Amino acid sequence: MNTKWMARGNCSVQPPETFFPSDGVGVLKAQHICSSCPVQERCLEYALRNRIEHGVWGGHSERSRRRILRERTAAARREAAPDLNASNDADQLV
Repeated sequence: MNTKWMARGNCSVQPPETFFPSDGVGVLKAQHICSSCPVQERCLEYALRNRIEHGVWGGHSERSRRRILRERTAAARREAAPDLNASNDADQLV
């Protein structure tokens, strides 16, 4: 897995503990640092793909990343399921 992009992150010049805060103020500080990061999206996707549970990654807290994963899972299920409304509409036309 290529992680060379991490060296370009704003976090690379910060103490690691900045991104593993113990309170909401710490989360906000980490998110502020991430907000202008050139690899923010890549960092978030890395954390989501690898199911990283702790810390701020790509400007998102643990809770935020769990929500993103739930939303993506729900969207994937909706896309994979047959469109029941369309089949009901077709039945009514017959």
